[in-house]
Amino acid sequence: MSDPLIGIIILNTNRKDDTLACLSSLQNCRYPNLVTWVLDNSSSDGSVEAICDQYPQTRIIRLTENKGYAGNNNAGIHAALQAGADWVFVLNEDTILDPLSISHLIQFGISNQQAGILGPLVYHFDEPEIIQSAGGKITKSWQAIHIGQNEQDQGQFIQPIQVDWISGCAILIRREVIEQVGGIDERYFYYWEETEWCIRARSAGWQVWMVPQAKIWHKGVQRNYQPSPNVTYYATRNRLLTLSKHRASFSDRVGVNIALFRTLLAWSFLPRWKNKKPHRNALLQGMIDFYSNHFGARRKIKILD
Repeated sequence: MSDPLIGIIILNTNRKDDTLACLSSLQNCRYPNLVTWVLDNSSSDGSVEAICDQYPQTRIIRLTENKGYAGNNNAGIHAALQAGADWVFVLNEDTILDPLSISHLIQFGISNQQAGILGPLVYHFDEPEIIQSAGGKITKSWQAIHIGQNEQDQGQFIQPIQVDWISGCAILIRREVIEQVGGIDERYFYYWEETEWCIRARSAGWQVWMVPQAKIWHKGVQRNYQPSPNVTYYATRNRLLTLSKHRASFSDRVGVNIALFRTLLAWSFLPRWKNKKPHRNALLQGMIDFYSNHFGARRKIKILD
């Protein structure tokens, strides 16, 4: 039996050094059947020239419109499927892979035909034994949280585990899943899109697994990570979109909206949250945009003083 073809998709926007380091780690991977696409989002830092020079086997797709993580990666997913990929690996440009990571993921996928989406054990790059994500779960209040986040790796994740979702920094999806449920929902633009993709796959009968033998290190989120107001905006709007799209119960939707309103009031009136004004405005805009059916990139509009 031949090794399945893996189409690797890396989105780059002026992150030349990170992308080159990621490609270097891929070059060291021992899996024999890979094709890599870099989706370049109008970079001006010489990324394309450097990639072509150092990794001429890498295929470049020059994006002409920024559609966020969701829409930009869909261009690569389409190219990988057109090239006959059996699996598509959506990978952040600021990740470094263990040489055996892809082999472990594919071996598990071959042994479990119901596994539609797979992910590695993700560590913080700057603290290489601290876990960033061992997959994710969705709480009863529709919060998407990382399993094992910021825990010291003490062997607590030895066996693969079924999870609700996989971190979008490294998500491997079977071709048949994409053909059945479609690509990433471009309305999300950024944030929650990989979570919703996993929910959609699970709703169609596929399983989502974290495979701890596969290891990667991710630079983008440190232990003391503080999200920007943009994250607050997309997290709010897209969480509400996910509840609506997947027909959450009336009580769940009411509970989430009440929690959002409480946060909005706290960030507006409690003195200890006076520095949360930009986040308050982002949260309110996220709610307004969801209910007014505005999706895609965040608009630049004035909400509150």
